[in-house]
Amino acid sequence: MTTQHNAQQSIEGLTLLGNQNTEYTYEYDPKLLETFENKKQDRDYFVKFNCPEFTSLCPMTGQPDFATIYISYVPDVLMVESKSLKLYLFSYRNHGDFHETCVNTIMDDLIALMKPKYIEVWGKFTPRGGISIDPYCNYGKPGTAWEEVARQRLFQHDMYPEKIDNR
Repeated sequence: MTTQHNAQQSIEGLTLLGNQNTEYTYEYDPKLLETFENKKQDRDYFVKFNCPEFTSLCPMTGQPDFATIYISYVPDVLMVESKSLKLYLFSYRNHGDFHETCVNTIMDDLIALMKPKYIEVWGKFTPRGGISIDPYCNYGKPGTAWEEVARQRLFQHDMYPEKIDNR
């Protein structure tokens, strides 16, 4: 009874999870993001999302851009609900912006939403014009050990890049 009661309390306020009447928004909308309480706040751990169907539009030509977005974070009090994250990422479908801006905006919105201890967002976009762009950004909560982790991970980012033969 107590465990079931606690589970019910942690999902109160979620409107998208389990909703069978999902409406897809085609314009960028960070208000779609929802949170729930981290039940293991006494432990640091990573949560990783792999989103292989991300699309946005080139702000100059309007042509579609495709990417896999990787989001890894160490939660503090709040965590992002995955269906709301999916719908939020889907809202970029008709949004025109550069790859670098999309990745940084995703991270900014998730920081504003959850205030995580640590977060990194990496977009691996498919090539257009013979060049693929893979912007990466990260953040560690200021004044914590995670601030230094962010700095070190950024300094050492992509020192051993993968062979690009799968895009």
